Amino acid sequence: MQFSEKWLRTMVDPKMTSDELAHLLTMSGLEVEEIEPVVPPFSNVVVAQVLEVAKHPDADRLNVCKVDVGTGTLLNIVCGAPNVRAGMKAPCAMVGAVLPPGADGKPFQIKVGKLRGVESQGMMCSARELKISEEHGGLLELPEDAPVGMNIRDYLLLNDLKFTIKLTPNRADALSVLGVAREVSALTGVPLSVPTARAVPVTTDEILPAKISAPDLCGRFTGRVIRGLNAKAATPDWIKRRIERSGQRSVSALVDISNYVMLELGRPSHVFDLAKIHGGLDVRWGRKGETLKLLNGNTIEVDETVGVIADDKEIESLAGIMGGDSTAVTLDTTDIYLEAAFWWPDSIRGRARRYNFSTDAAHRFERGVDYATTVEHIERITALIVEVCGTAATLVGPVDDQSVNLPQPKPVTMRTARASKVIGIPFSDEQVADIFTRLHLPFTHEAGKFHVTAPSYRFDIEIEEDLIEEVARVYGFENIPSLPPVAPTAILAQPEERRSLFAIRHQLADLGYQEVVNMSFVEAEWERDFAANTNPIKLQNPIASQMSVMRSNLVGSLLANVRYNLNRKQNRVRLFEVAAVYQRSEQAQDGPLSVAGISQPKRVAAIAYGPALDEQWSVPNRAVDFFDVKADLEALFAPRVARFVKAEHPALHPGRCAAIELDGQPVGFIGELHPRWLQKYELPQAPVLFEVDAAALQQRVVPNYVEISKFPGASRDLALVVKQQVAAQEILDAFAAEVQSNPLGRIVQAVVLFDEYRGKGLEADEKSLAFRFSLQDTQSTLQDDAVDAIMGALAEAAKQKHGARLRA
Repeated sequence: MQFSEKWLRTMVDPKMTSDELAHLLTMSGLEVEEIEPVVPPFSNVVVAQVLEVAKHPDADRLNVCKVDVGTGTLLNIVCGAPNVRAGMKAPCAMVGAVLPPGADGKPFQIKVGKLRGVESQGMMCSARELKISEEHGGLLELPEDAPVGMNIRDYLLLNDLKFTIKLTPNRADALSVLGVAREVSALTGVPLSVPTARAVPVTTDEILPAKISAPDLCGRFTGRVIRGLNAKAATPDWIKRRIERSGQRSVSALVDISNYVMLELGRPSHVFDLAKIHGGLDVRWGRKGETLKLLNGNTIEVDETVGVIADDKEIESLAGIMGGDSTAVTLDTTDIYLEAAFWWPDSIRGRARRYNFSTDAAHRFERGVDYATTVEHIERITALIVEVCGTAATLVGPVDDQSVNLPQPKPVTMRTARASKVIGIPFSDEQVADIFTRLHLPFTHEAGKFHVTAPSYRFDIEIEEDLIEEVARVYGFENIPSLPPVAPTAILAQPEERRSLFAIRHQLADLGYQEVVNMSFVEAEWERDFAANTNPIKLQNPIASQMSVMRSNLVGSLLANVRYNLNRKQNRVRLFEVAAVYQRSEQAQDGPLSVAGISQPKRVAAIAYGPALDEQWSVPNRAVDFFDVKADLEALFAPRVARFVKAEHPALHPGRCAAIELDGQPVGFIGELHPRWLQKYELPQAPVLFEVDAAALQQRVVPNYVEISKFPGASRDLALVVKQQVAAQEILDAFAAEVQSNPLGRIVQAVVLFDEYRGKGLEADEKSLAFRFSLQDTQSTLQDDAVDAIMGALAEAAKQKHGARLRA
């Protein structure tokens, strides 16, 4: 919202400087984003009258003028403007004047000089030379009644500032100069001068038939017929000046007046060329296949979700957004139909964006515009149009006002005690009553309670907190003292068996991975590919089409990070992410940090791509594999031991994928990316990745002291032949069970698989697994018979459970 400070001060004029006014507005919630002068500084430019014009003796395009600047002495000025003529009034920069900087960025000083041998004692100025506008086709012509000799800055009110306010979406009432003036009046107590319009006498009983067929689209429709206008009349300078300083450009008198009232009162209106309307008007929803050419030249197709104003033949306007080209007023228009309406915000919201444009009207209507003053605003526009464009033949019809479905505001209750608690300072009922009175909020009062009915222009007051905000704003945020919290605080001890996510991050960084942070919104295609999720949690209003669903795992995001790095010639990538995922769950309940039906567990995921090690001379170059990443994951879990079970996952290679179990419970997955996704996402080689529950990694075993044995240890190797389908883990499980049940199992300290063999000497469906056992007794020296007994028991356990035999 942009407006002229002088315009604002015609409605409310507090005794404060521009900077103080800007600070006041900002602290009340209407953030002043920028203040800039309407024109750059310049000096010694006055209103002048050209008395004589003669051709320059040595230049065809120059004229020598006698100019009166009000000093009693006529100035001799050489001027090349095409529109200079005797009798006209225009700005004149006298000798010593300093004009705004030119293209070189330096101020331009006027001196006495000679042009083609003729002395020039000043310079006649165009609007562009004074930076008033970009007009440079000639001198800036001033009205005949402009006082000669008056400072041009004073005459054109150039000592003015443009305020640009950054409004929050709920403050639609401040999208007008009147709305801002209301705020200033409430904050300062200075009386408000509301613009009023005299009622123009009705001179014809003509009414254009209009009906509202869609009450859920339009709650009120007000219009009037005016005939016999002169659309070629010039827009008054004061109107043109105000709309230009509000960021609008002057088009024509009829359009300018409509825009002026919108900026002044906050209500967009529309002016139809009455001669181009066929029959009556119908306010309705669009129909599939209907099209409309808009004022901006675009032709759009509407449907049943878009409101329109149509006549008996075609659509004439996009309701609350933009008029149609077919009924646009021109300089030849003589008869018009004025329209002002209340459009329900939900029926306008998002429609303009659907067609990839935005308008001032849509910006206001989708936030809410006063529904109670359409008649008054029609009268205001009528008075200005008749004043500017009226002729002896002008006929003004009666106002046709139709109300079918208006908002019914319900009283909102605010407790004084609640306001005091939320804001943090005590308020009395008298203080609250004074604030509501200054804000023109109608209320009834009982002890400690206020029942407020929102005015028709305030769509943002719906709950108690809205009223509390009003109290805080008017009281002044800067008047609320800054106090330390009074609640007792205590640093709670972290349980020893739980480590923080920061510790996990540091450990992953130590393992060579770099952390990434990705958006929780992903492409729906990623969910189908990497999670086989055909019913993802969809966003109602995604920030981009490729971010339309919530991710249920972190695979897609990490894969996108790898591709991003590969596209920038980074061929060795190690990344990890710690973040929440979002999954449907009937067990999830509503809570302070939860939503019913959606679980949000934290996950830790990592991905490795490219060479296993940085290129170096001592180790052959090889690609990272499953076991490299598995080792990193085991280091994360240590000293706890995770179990890896063959599994399948939609994102991973069927034969190179494992589920991760901890204490018998699944906690994640690890594996190599599926070849199908390698091809689809254009990766030269397969990355290896894992994803586990953060809670599982955070749990750790509290260290337990165990005495180091002073007796020597021993090792034994055991090579067993088993069928190909028997997994090494199954043999290890058989050993573990025997160690637990056998009294001699106490001497087994560790078991490691160190070799796997297939080939000569074995059947085609067999393999040989070689295990190394570390043996040690903490109480005495190992005896050969004890070692032989436990090794025999271990071999027998493998034989009984999996048909293993000793390798010859």
